Amino acid sequence: MGPGFYPQPNEWTCGPFALKHALLALGRMVDVHQISSTARTHWWSGTNEIQLARAARAFECDLVLERRADAEQARKVLVKYLREQTPVLLCVDEWSHWITVVRAEDRRFVVVDSTDDPLLSVRTWPQLRNWWRYHDTDYVKDNPPILYDMMAVAPRFRTTVKADFSVERVKFLRRPENRRLAHHWNEYLEDLLEICKPPSVRIAEPLSMGEFLRRHQELLLTRVVYWHGDIHREEVGRVLRDLRFVSETYGLVIPASASRRALADLAILISIWACSQRGVDGMFGSPGADARPEPKPPRRKNGRK
Repeated sequence: MGPGFYPQPNEWTCGPFALKHALLALGRMVDVHQISSTARTHWWSGTNEIQLARAARAFECDLVLERRADAEQARKVLVKYLREQTPVLLCVDEWSHWITVVRAEDRRFVVVDSTDDPLLSVRTWPQLRNWWRYHDTDYVKDNPPILYDMMAVAPRFRTTVKADFSVERVKFLRRPENRRLAHHWNEYLEDLLEICKPPSVRIAEPLSMGEFLRRHQELLLTRVVYWHGDIHREEVGRVLRDLRFVSETYGLVIPASASRRALADLAILISIWACSQRGVDGMFGSPGADARPEPKPPRRKNGRK
């Protein structure tokens, strides 16, 4: 599975990246190379709306084209889709670059732009409007009409999880110390979907990840640090915090009846992370483990060992 939010590596793949980010907001993790291949993205011409629509259909979505000539009407249609948690693709910079809009909040818009770093940003309506509007010079050269085109990514599948990228969450993700979380977003989400459940009225006692960790985080911290002594509590706590952040972005919950299994899953997950972070010595005579260098004995004050 490809990474989460990271910049596009060239100048012509903004379309596949924009669709990938829309699918990620809908809880679908699709590698951008699959989208590029399906859309037949070309290094010279990039990806047009017809190619993107073909790729969207391959991943069980439809692109719903909306066109408005009035800026305020365009804003209202865009907000309508975003309130339904339907991500929208816009072609900005005079129809030369694709971005994804995933949230509207108090006349501010959360945008994912694969040429930006960090990718997630918050734009005011005037900023987005000026970036979005297109002068239709194909038919009228002098004083061309201004158009606002948008493509809503409407899923055909029953969406059980949708991302809530609020302005506050985006501000958190934009911090330099959280770049790794944004970059590996897919990995966090993929693992959490195995541990947690989407919100449902059929879950009698749903626990948010925040409440679950309030009850069990100390046990996870102390046991993982005990068994893997060169991992600090703060490092383990950061991974648990990141898992909580992704979980709550999608509204994932843990049924109270599944708490024991979820605790075991998280303990195993954090332990595997600790091993990947620090390595592990051979255990119980296991073959092939990397031997760690023996620590050097401390020097005495007179310089002799």
